[in-house]
Amino acid sequence: MEAIRQPAVAGSFYPDDPDELHAMLDRYLGEAVNHGPFPKALIVPHAGYVYSGPVAATGYARLKRVADRIQRVVLMGPSHRVPFRGLALSSASRFRTPLGDIPVDTRAREVLLDLPQAHINDAAHFQEHSLEVHLPFLQATLNEFTLVPVVVGDTSPEAVCEAIELLWGGPETLVVISSDLSHYHDYDTASELDRTTSRAIESLAFERISHEDACGRNPVSGLLLYARRHGLHTETIDLRNSGDTAGPRDRVVGYGTYIIPGE
Repeated sequence: MEAIRQPAVAGSFYPDDPDELHAMLDRYLGEAVNHGPFPKALIVPHAGYVYSGPVAATGYARLKRVADRIQRVVLMGPSHRVPFRGLALSSASRFRTPLGDIPVDTRAREVLLDLPQAHINDAAHFQEHSLEVHLPFLQATLNEFTLVPVVVGDTSPEAVCEAIELLWGGPETLVVISSDLSHYHDYDTASELDRTTSRAIESLAFERISHEDACGRNPVSGLLLYARRHGLHTETIDLRNSGDTAGPRDRVVGYGTYIIPGE
């Protein structure tokens, strides 16, 4: 029997009704500025759509121009519920959202499983939202593609970089890293902290980023290490927080969208 990873946060982080979800995605993507370089890799936030959706959309909107070339998405995000070491892969053959099923690239999974830091850990995927919230955005902006879903636990930038090295590929592969920024500061404090984190991301200085600066520090650091080693650069596309989108300003969460441009 085919194993399918069922959606865990549909109806809470984003709508579980397909029509409502399509309408929300269309609105966010339609409001996003769709010019500038298209991404080979993205760093995008993973909160509820009313909070981080407009910020994430600024990166995803750029995919529409290259949708026909992207055939695989390597998606990495932090674990919020299950503590573990290394990289957690899923045994599922498909990931389901209200918009349909996305096939898992099982060959890529086998490649990753040759790494000592990678292992099957379905518990890490079961209720994890850091990957799931990106799937409808990908479905709304790409054509047919396969997915390599990786939940990143307690591990080094080198361990994440090694996995990215194996799967970076060419223009057919998009790498997406999931991370929010600072959590629960007042608006002005968060804005300054997030500007500092953005400067570190732009300069590939992952050593200057802590878990308090970005909950996805581990996957972000692995991507920045890969970029440093290969002479790539990052660009900030958007930097806001929940006080700008849908929340009060006394206790905000920061969101940024960053790209490594494609060729």
